[in-house]
Order: sequence, then C-alpha cells, then structure tokens
Amino acid sequence: MTGKGARGRRPASGGEQEELRALRRRLDILQQATRTIWGTLDVELVLKHIIEVTKEVAEADAVLLYLLDPDGEHLVLRASSAAHPDLVGNLRLKVGEGVTGWAARAKEPVAIAEHARKDKRFKFFPGLPEDESEAFLAVPILRRGKLVGVVNSHRRRAHAWDADTIDLIATITQQVGGAIENALLYEETRKRAEQLDMISKLSGAVVSGSYLDEILQLIVSLTANQMRSRICSLMLLNEEAGELVIAATQSLSEGYRNKPPIKVGQSISGLAVRDRKPLVVSDVQADARYAYPDVAKAEGLRSLLCVPMMIQDRSLGVLNVYTTELRRFSAEDVQLLQTIANQAAVAIQNTRLLTETLKMREALESRKIIERAKGILQREMGLTEDKAFRLLQKKSMDSCKPMKEIAEAIILSAEMRGGK
Repeated sequence: MTGKGARGRRPASGGEQEELRALRRRLDILQQATRTIWGTLDVELVLKHIIEVTKEVAEADAVLLYLLDPDGEHLVLRASSAAHPDLVGNLRLKVGEGVTGWAARAKEPVAIAEHARKDKRFKFFPGLPEDESEAFLAVPILRRGKLVGVVNSHRRRAHAWDADTIDLIATITQQVGGAIENALLYEETRKRAEQLDMISKLSGAVVSGSYLDEILQLIVSLTANQMRSRICSLMLLNEEAGELVIAATQSLSEGYRNKPPIKVGQSISGLAVRDRKPLVVSDVQADARYAYPDVAKAEGLRSLLCVPMMIQDRSLGVLNVYTTELRRFSAEDVQLLQTIANQAAVAIQNTRLLTETLKMREALESRKIIERAKGILQREMGLTEDKAFRLLQKKSMDSCKPMKEIAEAIILSAEMRGGK
C-alpha cells in the first residue's frame, strides 16, 4: 500500500536528479573547504587549501591568489598553483589595476570566457605564464564586505564559467576571508614574538661582557635565521682609510669572505654609510652600483637590504642581508634590521670605550712602574732623571722588550737586594 503523501509526490525527473546531485556536490565541497581551511592557523596552508579548492571547482589549469597589502592600496601575489619563486611575495599591482585590481575595487567577480588579453582592463606581467591563458575568472575575497584579496582562475582554452560555479567560488571566498585574516594575524604575532626574542638575546649579549667578535658573530647568525637570508654580513668602518671591511658573517663562502674592502661612497654598503640611510636593491646582479656582480652570481645572490649601524648621527658600519630569490623587503623588514644594526652599534661602541679605558689604565700602570724604576736607577747609579729614562729606553730597544718589562725587572732586582 502507499500512503496519501506517497501518492501525491511526483518522482524527480532526470534533470532534477542531476541538479540535486550537483547541489549536493557543491555543498560537500563547501563544507569540506570550510573544515579544512579553518582547521589551521598556518597562513601558507590556508592559502594552499584555497588554491586547491578553487582549482577543483573552477576546473582551472592554474590558480593565483593575491592578498591586500597592509597599505590598503596594492595587491600582492601570495600563492599560486604553479611555482613562481621570484614572483610570489613580489608581484604587486594597485587596486583597480588590471582585471584583478578591477575585481578588487568593484568587489565583484569578473569572468572572461575568451581572449582575456584583449580585455581593456587586462594588464600583462612578464614572467607570468598564466597571463597567456584564454579564459580568466577573478573573484574577490571579502570579509564582512571588506576586501581581503582576489583569487584568479585561468584556463588555457576558451571557457565560459556558469553562474553556479562563480557563485560557489564567491561563497567559498566569503567563508574563508576570516580564516585568512586569522592566519595572517597569527603569523604576525608569531613573527613579532620571534623578533622580540632575538632582540632580547642581542641586548643580553651587548651587556654580557662577551668579546666583540662573539657578539658580532651572534648578531649575523640570528639575523640570517630571522630574515631567511643566504648571507648576512657586518662590515665595520675604518675611518682612517675610509673603508668598510667584513668583520662578521655566517657565510662559509671564501669568495664572499675575501671580498676586498669597500670605499665609503662606493657600492651599496659604501653608499649606505655615506648617506646614513638604508638601501634596498631588488637584484644585485643587475644593479650597476653593486661593486661585485661576479661574486653575487657565483653565490646566487639576488636581493639586498643594507642598513647603517648608527650611534647618534655617526655610522660605524653596515649590516647586510642577502637573499637567493628576488624579494621585496617590507618597511617592517627595514625597521627590524635597523633595530638590530643599532644594537650592533651599541655593542661596538661599548667595546671600543672599554678597550680605550683599559688602554688608558694600562698606560697609567706602565707609567707608574717606569717612574719607580727610574727612581731606583737614579739612587743606585747616581743618574739624572733624563739619563735614567734614556737607559731604560736603550735596554728596551736592545732587548726588543717593552719598557714596562725592563722596569719590572729592575724593580724585582732591587727588591731582592732589599732595596725599595
């Protein structure tokens, strides 16, 4: 028997069943994406999951994800389904620039089925193969109506994305906007904690009384680790010669360690000392100001951040950070390295002052000993003060020993004879 409800229910048609299956699939994708993406605070994993889900839903050949820069005016490429080591983190475009920027400013998706490069909004970026795609879909990532970024889907051949697919990607991006913000906040908090820990270690080293060489070596090692640098070097200024010489580096490369001194005003380091301000070089291999491009090529060095080590308005040298990939150093990077460089300057200044104090103390002690030895010679040999000094000086020169050592021997001999 069948009930009244069963008799009144019309069996779903083939088209309706297909639509239901598609709806269930979309709901499954949305739920799985939400669980996966919200399940981690690692920003790189969050972005990776968004790339993967978008690529599956859009059936795309490639997916790129841009995030809004803290300045609120630029979008920065932060993740890609293909490897772009020189572009990720460096490729920037203004909000409103290109199709991506247009979608960001309008806060609505842009779908181009074919001939994407012919769109009047399109902006071509050299070195980005995805720009050769025929079809292009840009969907803004929003968080409570606020722009977080844009995710782009590319297809090599013409393709018209249906409204349901675009809506699903838009729904996913709205769901994950908060996850991205949380992950970025966590990343920022973690970086701040690491930076504070490093600065604390440096401050402790500065006041520890350790030898200067040990302190400078600690500075370059911690800095290289914190800033993910291939080579970090600290160069001290020889004011008499007007040259910068490498005083510490964590690099094991003999080619880099044995670089000749740099004159103030020459190369990047010399310019930073002369102008007393940080300098950023996007590619040292291509910058005419860099004095050693052969060394840079041999070591695979690309980007450079160089900051002067300042004590008040005086530069004691520079701190250099090199990377093996093209990197756009942020204002935060510059500020952090300047803080470290200033800590290094304090350590150098303190050590020099201590050295000068010890030298003065030693000179005073030597003078007292020499004066005492002169007195003994004057009494025992009937010499004038000037002749006693000249005798000490001659003994020192003849024996190639310091006058202090000759004077100590005279005093010891007198004490053994019972003299004073």
